[in-house]
Amino acid sequence: MAKVRIIDVEDEASFALVPLCADPTFDHRTCDYWEDADRGSKRARSVAPSGAARGPARPPNPFGDPAESAANPSANPFANPFASGVDAAVDNPFAPARPARPTLAPDVPRKLALLVRGRGVFGSYAKVLLVDDEPAAYAQFGPLSAYPRATRVRDLYAQLPEAPLPAVITCIATTITGRRQGHALALVAAVCEDLAGRGFAAVEVYPEAHSDPNATSAATPAFWLAAGFGLAVDDERFPVMRREL
Repeated sequence: MAKVRIIDVEDEASFALVPLCADPTFDHRTCDYWEDADRGSKRARSVAPSGAARGPARPPNPFGDPAESAANPSANPFANPFASGVDAAVDNPFAPARPARPTLAPDVPRKLALLVRGRGVFGSYAKVLLVDDEPAAYAQFGPLSAYPRATRVRDLYAQLPEAPLPAVITCIATTITGRRQGHALALVAAVCEDLAGRGFAAVEVYPEAHSDPNATSAATPAFWLAAGFGLAVDDERFPVMRREL
């Protein structure tokens, strides 16, 4: 019997297990369609390091020592000059100790940086289902605030409940060899269980009703009905599926 397990994408090793898309013109490892409502794309691109997504460097402090600014351009010009550098890094001694989280190298792929940017508060934003340690399915999800394009779609429908805001699943996909075996449904079930444990009361998805299965990131309404979701908004092009947790 095949061994099936589900892992969270939270570091470089797990990111390397994100499967390729069935259509090679798309790529989960570079897609920022949901994260960037204006310029995001599903199209496959080179796997750029996270530094490529950063804005321009902070200008030097115009009131500081030019030599010091050149030597340490990332220094905060508004830092408290009377605070101890050691004390500033110490956690609140009266609060429970925070578990140490793995750190990422500064040149990790930009998509990985996007997937782990909320792990300190929310947790991981993606999962991979493995069959005998081979990737078979992938899901991306998270709080609505993490995906501006999802927020934009949701804002079209005033009939959706305003509170509490749902979590969203923006992507569910299986490899060609992993299809018709229930892997996507199993992965969605695991994501929903995880989201319920994180305190969400509902989860929504925004599929494209008549899209090519290999070209859509959010499957079809029929798939979500099979996964226990209901039709919250019956729209010809962009229906909304919702599941209470």
